[in-house]
Amino acid sequence: MHTIQDLQAWNVSVIAQTGFQFDISTAQGKLFASFVASLAEFERDVLKERGSGLASAKARGKLLRRKQGERPKLDKLAPRVLELFNAGSSYRQIASAVHLSKNTVMGIVRRNSQEAS
Repeated sequence: MHTIQDLQAWNVSVIAQTGFQFDISTAQGKLFASFVASLAEFERDVLKERGSGLASAKARGKLLRRKQGERPKLDKLAPRVLELFNAGSSYRQIASAVHLSKNTVMGIVRRNSQEAS
């Protein structure tokens, strides 16, 4: 807000990239500038609160990641994927055969190799 007031004192006009222009010497311009400034302050405060909330959750030992869950479809298809992989098929060939994405097939193979070791 201070920057906009300084620019106004130097007779500099503020024009947004979208082409919107406002003059804070008018009542509408002052209202708009105040509104934008209050929104920016609100967003800054919300980000601070969220950051402190995450920090306190980490300090309490809370894990901030996705939970490991069951994958019924993938668990059902995993034996077939591993069979094709062990037969020498590529990830893309396997993905096409079992109707999964290449990355999903890669994840199944990677999880199996980690479990085996």
